[in-house]
Amino acid sequence: MVIKILFTVIFLAVMIGVGLYTRKQASSVEGFVLGGRAVGPWLTAFAFGTSYFSAVVFVGYAGQFGWKYGLSSAWIGIGNAIIGSLLAWIILGRRTKLMTQHIESRTMPDFFGTRFNDQGLRVAASIIAFVFLIPYTAGVYSGISRLFEMGFSIPYEYCVVIMSILTAVYVILGGYKATAMNDFIQGIIMLFGIVAVIVAVLNVQGGLEAAVEKLAALPSDDDPTVNGGFATLFGPDPWGLLGVVILTSLGTMGLPQMVGKFYSITDESAIKRGTVISTVFAFIVAGGCYFLGGFGRLFGTPPMLPNGKLAFDSIVPSMLVSLPDILIALVVLLVLSASMSTLASLVLTSSSTMTLDLIYRDKKALPGEVEEGEINDIVSEKVERRKVVVMRVLIMFFIAISLLIALNPPTFIAQLMGISWGALAGAFLAPFMLGLYSRRITTMSVWACFVWGVGLTVINMLAGNPINPINCGAIAMVGGFPVVWLVSMFTPQMSKGRVNAIFECYNKK
Repeated sequence: MVIKILFTVIFLAVMIGVGLYTRKQASSVEGFVLGGRAVGPWLTAFAFGTSYFSAVVFVGYAGQFGWKYGLSSAWIGIGNAIIGSLLAWIILGRRTKLMTQHIESRTMPDFFGTRFNDQGLRVAASIIAFVFLIPYTAGVYSGISRLFEMGFSIPYEYCVVIMSILTAVYVILGGYKATAMNDFIQGIIMLFGIVAVIVAVLNVQGGLEAAVEKLAALPSDDDPTVNGGFATLFGPDPWGLLGVVILTSLGTMGLPQMVGKFYSITDESAIKRGTVISTVFAFIVAGGCYFLGGFGRLFGTPPMLPNGKLAFDSIVPSMLVSLPDILIALVVLLVLSASMSTLASLVLTSSSTMTLDLIYRDKKALPGEVEEGEINDIVSEKVERRKVVVMRVLIMFFIAISLLIALNPPTFIAQLMGISWGALAGAFLAPFMLGLYSRRITTMSVWACFVWGVGLTVINMLAGNPINPINCGAIAMVGGFPVVWLVSMFTPQMSKGRVNAIFECYNKK
């Protein structure tokens, strides 16, 4: 216990120290939200990866999907690396950086409002982001607190409150730069931690070969007379597995807190390096988490919940109980690192969105464009400071709401994530990506996709989830693309002059 407490105290002291060190750079809106748009490839790549993978992946997803799909759940991690990291950086990185800087966009809702010349889109997107980032944050709190409960024997409620306070402190102090620097430190811990934990867990089962043989000897859930499904290449349910891969991989391209990382990176050469770093990070961390979860059935059946379902969130903690104290301390730091980085990204995204897109909505003219009534002047220093103060207050407000949900979690972590990712990426992914590439996307098509993504998720939830929230989220994301294309074909196009002014950014070196 002394080792675990000592490791954790040192870790938290470093996090707070980074917040204090970077606080001077967080005095302006640009510095607080985007780190002055001058964050290097290593910090950006690690910030992307650590925001992507949190306790939700390590505790919730790895346990639940490892139980359902066995070793084939490792495909989820591979999909996260190839689609969620490599393709996300290739498809979105350069174009997001150039266009958002060109139109002076600081948030995803701001992008929609300026790119499609409709401030109503900006308001709607900010409300969607704020509302559906809350269950995501609650899921992260829930995951990290269950590991703390296992490692320190501290009641779940205390863990949730402590984590929320600590996250608020260093984000409020240093803004995005503090978050990015801490993400780098946390990412290194995650890389070493996941490798060490996999080796230790497999040793408990007699090594990799013995563990796979034990898994192959387990009967299928659907047909107890058939063995080996959990040790096969595509597992017992390939289509269900594909839905999870789509949700957890494609979704990153439509999440505000993930796409925002491309806003702040220094330049195009940094994007190329960041692509490689981020992909390698994802292969190790995500692939490792799901590979580890695939052996969950070898550690016994998880307890039953009052509703008669298995407590999937207890699977990974049960795998770690027998590890030496030093490794449990490392696991706690691993999950703490993953979760605090994600929490910091979420609360910063939510507060900046509410402040810049709801409370202060400065109308901007495009470069070279002058329109009556629009203001494109430098905002006074006094107003800038006021915006930063409002964002800091909203950070505390957002954390408080998420805390209330985490203290009374309505469902499994994976389901919380399915609802959040489904609504956000279902609404934002298609219009954001297509808006970076196509001049023919109309304002009405963006509205239609907002209604599609949020409407499908909410209706499914109110109907008692007749479609699994994970699969529903995947359908919402993929379905957004035909919605945007079809509506764009039959609705008025935007002004050619305005669209051409926006796309000029890609002609510059």
